[in-house]
Amino acid sequence: MALLTLTVNGEPRSADVKPGTTLLEFLHDYLAMTGTKCGCEEGTCGACTVHLEGRAIRSCMVTAESCAGKPVTTIEGLAAGNRLHAVQQAFLSFEAFQCGFCTPGMIMEAAALLNDRKPLTDGRVRLYMEGHVCRCGAYNDIVKAVMSAAAELRKDAGNE
Repeated sequence: MALLTLTVNGEPRSADVKPGTTLLEFLHDYLAMTGTKCGCEEGTCGACTVHLEGRAIRSCMVTAESCAGKPVTTIEGLAAGNRLHAVQQAFLSFEAFQCGFCTPGMIMEAAALLNDRKPLTDGRVRLYMEGHVCRCGAYNDIVKAVMSAAAELRKDAGNE
């Protein structure tokens, strides 16, 4: 075991971890941040998606040690104060979930997509979100929510 400190949601967070601990394990098991879900542990379902340096990654596929010195953002850190991120609010407004298991990963992926500020189409959203599995089949509502969040962010930026 070795003490590892990572910057998670803007705060230094430490835990004694064994070598090879994944970022998912560090967040979920050691820090009790249960928003990041353990689905397949193979990087194919997307439930464990977080941001590393602002980009969406599968936290089950990287070691926690490899994230040292890089900011990690989880679903718990996406909101700004008491205001939900536009994607979180859109998922609520469009009821873009049923069981909710995949929702944190979907939201984190969508937020990363919207960070690049490129024009969106339904097809681009579907392609970008393709690596996420929603066992309840809420895909159409997820696309609507992402498109709505993009419009809201453009409006907030004064581009609409």
